[in-house]
Amino acid sequence: MNVIELGLQNKMVVYGAIVGMFALMGVIVWYASLDNPELEQVEIKLSNVEILDVNKIENTAKLQVTFLVKNPSEKTFTVPLIGYKLFADGQLLGSGQYSTEDVSMPGRAVFYSEAEIPLKNIFVLNKSNVNSETYQAILDGNITSFTAEGVITTETSWSMIEKEFKTST
Repeated sequence: MNVIELGLQNKMVVYGAIVGMFALMGVIVWYASLDNPELEQVEIKLSNVEILDVNKIENTAKLQVTFLVKNPSEKTFTVPLIGYKLFADGQLLGSGQYSTEDVSMPGRAVFYSEAEIPLKNIFVLNKSNVNSETYQAILDGNITSFTAEGVITTETSWSMIEKEFKTST
């Protein structure tokens, strides 16, 4: 073999390795997407909103928002994030977020098949963000229903999906 043939052969090996790497990446992405239909089956329900603390000096109230998350599928997953807007009798109170993104997957709540786990989040309500009648109605317990709408993120070690939801108490 001469030098030109060796150079051409080396280029073909490099090109073959690059094509093989892209093919392997494609297989990994395809394999990961197989989880998506099962992850999209996640069910979320706003189960409770309760007052934890009222600060009359700062005019704030800490509310504990509890979501009941259920896994009806056969695929085990975790929930790293729930972003939501909270409404009281149709009036927007503000936005909240349940997050375990800073916790590694093994440290999060694991949703096995048919598991149903309550996930709790603290929502700080500022009196200045709502009208005073709504704020007082919340403190007095005179709200007929709370509604949450947003996006829940479910994740396996291979895949992650975001699903929109709307739920009421």
